[in-house]
Amino acid sequence: MGKLCASRTAIVTGAGGGLGKCYAKALAEAGANVVVNDINPKTAEATVREIIEHGGSASPDHSDITDHVEAGKIFGHALEKYGDVNVVVNNAGVCRDRMFASLNPEEWDMVMAVHLKGHYCLASHAAKYWRQQSKDGATVSARIINTSSGAGLLGSVGQSNYSAAKGGILSLTLVQAAELQRYGVTVNALAPQARTGMTEDVFADMMKIPEDGSFDRFNPENVAPLVVWLASETSQGVTGQCFEIFGGKLSLAEGWHSGPEIDKESMWQADELGDAVADLLAQRKPAQPVYGS
Repeated sequence: MGKLCASRTAIVTGAGGGLGKCYAKALAEAGANVVVNDINPKTAEATVREIIEHGGSASPDHSDITDHVEAGKIFGHALEKYGDVNVVVNNAGVCRDRMFASLNPEEWDMVMAVHLKGHYCLASHAAKYWRQQSKDGATVSARIINTSSGAGLLGSVGQSNYSAAKGGILSLTLVQAAELQRYGVTVNALAPQARTGMTEDVFADMMKIPEDGSFDRFNPENVAPLVVWLASETSQGVTGQCFEIFGGKLSLAEGWHSGPEIDKESMWQADELGDAVADLLAQRKPAQPVYGS
């Protein structure tokens, strides 16, 4: 992996375990200073100890990403400790899975807060900082790396809150990329498939470590090299993308496109639309099915 991120400073949220921990360790190995954010101080500090023991540079933080003021403290911590911030990896997440008809407001709000608002709060401070740097004449090469999911791309039965939040993150990524590119900031999203604290219980059998020593496709470490590359200066020309990654398989997600159309050149009548919609559906490329359907 080399030292692709030498002298760069990255903030990784949810880095006390799972994917975030793998990202933090890989970024440090690639030469970055890493602020390890996790709401659990013990896990954040444990990740930092591992990084330092292996010769890396890291500092723990347990501020709340769902609070805009607290998120500002994370960013301020990184600036005070390392003098600059180049990368924000929005990784922290939570699941409150339930069929939609049984979903309660608290379960909806919790998932939206951690995912959507959490992605907003930290990136908001970062964007203002980088915009000011650019306006002051500095050359900015900054990165926001967001975390979506196959559930955000396709939907997932029993995960309406999670799917909606992850789909929102994809739209957020597109707008951030379009708006921040002028300041030297790229914004991309990941849709990783790996063994994490959110998945290992539900998919324990499917995601178990192979006993025969074969390639462990669900190892979260498989995702980390992509994060390192996206965090580095070498990825400067890539923005507004969603990368799906699973084991050794890397792909680019293709978003919504305007599809087949019929232009009547006058207002439609309601009783005409059935035939028109049937015609459009016959012409379109079929969508991938919702997970679990």
